[in-house]
Amino acid sequence: MKVAIIAKTLLTSIALLTLFAPSQASAQLIPQPWVSVGGKDGDITYGVGARALNFGVELGIGPDGATGVDVLKFISLPVISPYVGVGLYSEDKGVAVSGGVQVGATDNVFVGAGYNSIRGFNGQLGIRF
Repeated sequence: MKVAIIAKTLLTSIALLTLFAPSQASAQLIPQPWVSVGGKDGDITYGVGARALNFGVELGIGPDGATGVDVLKFISLPVISPYVGVGLYSEDKGVAVSGGVQVGATDNVFVGAGYNSIRGFNGQLGIRF
């Protein structure tokens, strides 16, 4: 009977320790820059961005010379990081919505794909420091 109580106590202690143990901080203090190239309606679109603390900012050039800034919110998962965003563009293009995913290719390089309602589909290539 004492062995059963000790085993249950040990198992419960390990389970609680695993559940409430502090995990590694996932916040990235050094920005992770990227470049993107895409297209919409036959026009080539460009963008540059940076991510820090699971937020990002991307400056983009769309069709007809429209320029704008998107603010992005990332969800950090172990390998992939999906994101959603909203932006404002010139040339009477107005408000843009965007979304996509970035995937760690190596320890220092990541690739991504996204969609922006003004700049269309794009591919991304970035680095981590």
